[in-house]
Parts: sequence; structure tokens; C-alpha cells
Amino acid sequence: MPTIVDIAVNTEGFSTLVAAVQAAGLVEALQSPGPFTVFAPNDAAFAKLPPGTVQTLVQNPPQLGRILKFHVVAGKYTKDELIKLGTVDSLEGAPIPIHTPSDDGAFEVKNTTVLAADIEADNGIIHVLDTVMLMG
Repeated sequence: MPTIVDIAVNTEGFSTLVAAVQAAGLVEALQSPGPFTVFAPNDAAFAKLPPGTVQTLVQNPPQLGRILKFHVVAGKYTKDELIKLGTVDSLEGAPIPIHTPSDDGAFEVKNTTVLAADIEADNGIIHVLDTVMLMG
């Protein structure tokens, strides 16, 4: 089974995330055994950021690393497990609230919509987000 990094590299719509992970020096960590739960913003999520933000972050690897670590949780958590927990702690250290705003099965992670949940990887699980989460 592919790792979280392998899935991101080989799936259309994650080129900005892959470039950010590479710029922050997190590739090796995300290829380790983990397990990890990754809330992965797609390219459209990064495009929502103000113009120049991604470039500025790529030029500041420590800040970029903090933001990316805010999208990763130690352990492998499915959508159902996340909903039951209600909050999880990111590798960055800040809590990530989990919401179910309606009865239609949708769920949100810190006010971002999860577009695809429970994508299995060898070293964890991926949930695709429509927005980049920021701390605070």
C-alpha cells in the first residue's frame, strides 16, 4: 500500500501540498511508519489564500512547517472516530476541532469542509480539505 506522501504525489490536485511538504522538509517524516492522520488541503484550497501567501510561506520553511504540522495528527483516525472524539491535537500542538454541522454525513475540521474522507495509506489516513487551516 502507498504511503501518505506517495498518494499525494500520485493524485491530481495535490501539487501545491507536495511542493509545500518538500519546501518544509517534511517528506521523510510523512513517509515514516507513523501512523498519521493528515488533513490534506487540495490545490483549490491553497488557491483560496491571499495572493503571494504560498510563495511567502515557501520562503519561510519554519512557518510553513508549523502550518503543515497543524494539518497532521499522530495516530490513524477515521471520519467516524474523529466525529466521536470532537477534537484532536495536531503535531503543531494546537487542538483541531471536529464538527458535524448537519445530519447529511458531512463533517468539518476547524471550519473547513472535508471533501473526501478515509483515504487509506500504509502509514495512516488522509482526509481531503477544501481550505487550508490556520492556527488560532
